[in-house]
Amino acid sequence: MEMFGHLNFTVLGFPCNQFGLQSPEVNHEMLNILKYVRPGGGFVPKFPVFSKVEVNGLNEDPLFTFLKESLPFVNPVIGDIKKFYWSPIKVNDIRWNFEKFLITANGMPFKRYELHCPIVQVEKDIAELL
Repeated sequence: MEMFGHLNFTVLGFPCNQFGLQSPEVNHEMLNILKYVRPGGGFVPKFPVFSKVEVNGLNEDPLFTFLKESLPFVNPVIGDIKKFYWSPIKVNDIRWNFEKFLITANGMPFKRYELHCPIVQVEKDIAELL
């Protein structure tokens, strides 16, 4: 947001508790958790943080169904399914927190990034679209 927020760009945050049950807080606690716990240190997001959603499984939010159908999975390794809290598990599922999707200004999915993708690659792609 600091690099591109002055342009036609924003980040959207969607909390999810389907990965190791790492986000058990309720929606009204979310901003305080970010500020004081994870990541903590007074962090205040400079982008909208939505209510908690499910991104995989039978109750996944339609936005994530659309994104996953539009862009192929980026990591062939499923991971430790004991830490996944959804069913059924599908090959195109989001694998873990912080997987990212880049969407064009007209709402079309452009690219999907696995959680370990270097942020400089994401920045390069954003700059290309802008």
